Amino acid sequence: RKQASEYSTSSSDDEFEFKPSLTHKTKRALRRKRKLEKETKQLIKQEELKRLHKAQAVQRQLEELEERQRALEISGVELERELRGEADSGTKDETQILHEWFELVLEKNKLMRYESELLIIAQELELEDHQSRLEQKLREKMAIDGKSK
Repeated sequence: RKQASEYSTSSSDDEFEFKPSLTHKTKRALRRKRKLEKETKQLIKQEELKRLHKAQAVQRQLEELEERQRALEISGVELERELRGEADSGTKDETQILHEWFELVLEKNKLMRYESELLIIAQELELEDHQSRLEQKLREKMAIDGKSK
């Protein structure tokens, strides 16, 4: 009997010791989870900032590109007038004017390709941002308790 009571006492002592350790483990797990969530939020914020900076750079480049295209358009109009004989071409002959006009057309085509590339990059950034928002919504929904789901 004495041994049985000692056994049960020691058993209850073990349980008592086990419970605080379990709470400690739970607290540690909660801290880890919060830390992970915080790090995840920081990473998401950093990614959003990177996309924002990239989008701003693309927007600036598109604006500069538009200005260059307008300048080329004005030059092209002048060259076409010279070719038709409407404007004073001075000492330039027709082949030289045609050469300049073709160079202008090549430059304009190059700028149009570059503009297409920038628009694709902008669309890509938009899609990445949309994906990030969807992932965030999914994380929020997955974090809801089972009863609330």
